[in-house]
Amino acid sequence: MGGEAGAALRSLRLRSQTDLKIVGILLAAGSGSRFGSDKLRHALPHGVAIAVQAARHLTSQVTVVAVVRPGSDELAAALQAEGCAIVVCDNAAEGMGATLACGVRATPEADAWLVALGDMPFVRPTSIAAVRAALEEGAPLTAPYFHGRRGHPVGISARYRADLAGIGGDEGAKALLLRHSADLRKIPVGDPGVIRDIDRPEDLAPPLRV
Repeated sequence: MGGEAGAALRSLRLRSQTDLKIVGILLAAGSGSRFGSDKLRHALPHGVAIAVQAARHLTSQVTVVAVVRPGSDELAAALQAEGCAIVVCDNAAEGMGATLACGVRATPEADAWLVALGDMPFVRPTSIAAVRAALEEGAPLTAPYFHGRRGHPVGISARYRADLAGIGGDEGAKALLLRHSADLRKIPVGDPGVIRDIDRPEDLAPPLRV
């Protein structure tokens, strides 16, 4: 009887964890000023736009809300075609923090978020899945690490909803992660894509082997 009860409790815990509503927030409201053009719409060598590639990898693992700036109709349409719900952030010009807050406020039903960047098209789906799994296992904060460097996407549980909804500026969730570093589960990955964002055209060159 004790064994059956233990198995039932384990089954209940498993269901409660995997039933979490985890929403991906793709931050795609940047202006790309250092790139010299709209980098999120810039085509990679295989013809797919940077933000679209990032969206494809994220939507392969979770339901995704893409946050865009006003006037980015073509980008919004391309991301919607990849299965993203679109949120237009009126104050996106204030920075990444404001964009993240828009995404959080637009998803009040979420139990946790996977926060990804639209200018990081090389993150492997397996890395995204590892962060999602850590959230499902109960980690309040989690992120992939490549050679000791924190990358994206970052997993954040809804216990920090109020903090995220009030974020501003351009640092995103960086201050939150520093403040609660003891709660952060670090996931070592062999994926350089988790730290490879595109700021300038030269960032698209093949990376050095590491």
